[in-house]
Amino acid sequence: MCVEAQTKMETSLKQLVRGRALAFIIILGIGGSFQNGFHVTVTSSPSPYIKNFINESWFIRHGETMAPETVTFIWSAIVSLYAVGGLLGSISVRHVTGKFGRKKAMIWNNMVSIVAAVTMFTSKSANSFEMVLVARFLFGFSSGLGANIHNIYLGESSPKKLRGMVTLTAATFISIGKLTGQLAGLREILGHEELWNILLCAPACFSVVQLLVLPSFPEAPRYLLIDKHNEAMCRDALQTLWGQGDFKTEIEEMLTEQAAIKRQRSLSLLELLRDRSVRWQLITMVAINMGIQFSGISAISAFSFNIFQEMNIPLDKIRYVTLGVGASEVLTSIACGLFIENVGRRTLLWGGFGAMSVIMALITLSLILKESSYWIPYSTLGLIFLFVIFYGGGPAGVLPSITHEIFIQSSRPAAFVFAGILRWLGFSVMGMAFPFLITLWKSYTFVLFSGVPLVAGLFVFFLVPETKGKTLLEISEEFNKIQICKPSLRKDIVETRL
Repeated sequence: MCVEAQTKMETSLKQLVRGRALAFIIILGIGGSFQNGFHVTVTSSPSPYIKNFINESWFIRHGETMAPETVTFIWSAIVSLYAVGGLLGSISVRHVTGKFGRKKAMIWNNMVSIVAAVTMFTSKSANSFEMVLVARFLFGFSSGLGANIHNIYLGESSPKKLRGMVTLTAATFISIGKLTGQLAGLREILGHEELWNILLCAPACFSVVQLLVLPSFPEAPRYLLIDKHNEAMCRDALQTLWGQGDFKTEIEEMLTEQAAIKRQRSLSLLELLRDRSVRWQLITMVAINMGIQFSGISAISAFSFNIFQEMNIPLDKIRYVTLGVGASEVLTSIACGLFIENVGRRTLLWGGFGAMSVIMALITLSLILKESSYWIPYSTLGLIFLFVIFYGGGPAGVLPSITHEIFIQSSRPAAFVFAGILRWLGFSVMGMAFPFLITLWKSYTFVLFSGVPLVAGLFVFFLVPETKGKTLLEISEEFNKIQICKPSLRKDIVETRL
């Protein structure tokens, strides 16, 4: 069994380098979910400098310092406005991809990122913290839209047998973006008070690269065939990305899906929400996204400086600790990509959620007892590393794949709008509330983050079907079989999966 899995992995890796697929994945990633990851973590390191800038800007204009509570509120707004922009960007994905297609939508999205970078860069010389707020909103819009286009574009460009590995790279680039944000924030690189505005707009360089290079790659093959009804261009795109071949199996699957939806136009979000045939898919998206957003990972990513400060880690060491956390997430995500096609999505989901719940409960206990012994803060640090490992190798790694797989072509853009709303609303709430929660409740704040992933893990274990190796229509049929109102049927389903 191990030999067979190793052979499959080697075959998959060889196919990645046969055509232009590997270059495509990299170019798409640096302008897609990479931007999202970078902006989530980059605010942690320069947070004291930005707060000083807010106060100094106010003092220069009004001749008095700002109240600490007001500074905290504006800083929270800088963090949460990124989420508001991300929410609006996610909502726009159906309209933008429907109007421009996947490739052109991603190209135009880079322009928003570049405008945001110019605004951020000039905010310091203009002595305007309001420009920082505007830039963070635009960065959020670009990241929310770009991450969703990235996921859709990847999924619609992947052969079935590589779909899990390829779509998981979206999560890998989020992790790489987080690590890059932490690395760039080191004092030895851009972590100086005089360079914080350059640090915050640095990822626009990758947007410029994608803007120049992405036009040389093809449009998404599945979009070309199902939406544009052009089989010849679809085959050409597959051969460009994955090397020479007839891709008969992939094209037949697309034609079957096209016939099933009977040229149905792309659904709007309201139409999707009213569609009873995707009710369990939508419930699954709510459970997984809420399990991720309210597990505590958003707080760890955006406010790691505050968290490690609460753990009594020396200030000059905090940036290096956060860098280690980011590196562990990247390595775990890459490892997850190598075995997702063998282990399956469902096991990684429920196992990851269960481990995250237990670890977060232990983190809470260790923070409460941190004064009782010198070694307890180090155990807390180790638990945070474990939490990030199970997060990156479980729910975070699987989410892009399962979001793409449980919806057919006509429902997918609206489904990503729905997933984006869930994600960014959760991140916005956490971004605004967490600074006040950790000030008010200290270590007990993390009690809130243990129960939600436990519930999400139980939901996945008992109800969500496996999607590995199945066509999108077969996956839809699996969800249509779920009926929790009939105990005997539910028992049969659970016993079959176990």
